[in-house]
Amino acid sequence: MITIEQLRAINKPENIAVTEHARIRLYERNISIDDIVNGINTGEIIKQYPDDKPLASCLILGFSVKSQYIHIVVSCDTDFIYLITAYFPDPDMWESDFKTRKGH
Repeated sequence: MITIEQLRAINKPENIAVTEHARIRLYERNISIDDIVNGINTGEIIKQYPDDKPLASCLILGFSVKSQYIHIVVSCDTDFIYLITAYFPDPDMWESDFKTRKGH
């Protein structure tokens, strides 16, 4: 299981590996690496995905640099955070706490 403390210990822009897919999505969604760093620093893990491959991953709810709620999906090892995706949660799809998907 990934802990938020484990992520925060290595949470610097130079330690965040961004896949090509994630880079394109960040650009499309106007999300910066600073938003990712801030989201991890202010966030909490709201779902674990222990069976993801090659590494377990988790969903973080945090705040962007402009104080917007942001969801960040990452995996990690001892040196790097691997950004899978990030997005601003849609209020039509999430409960008001942005931790629970509507209909679940």
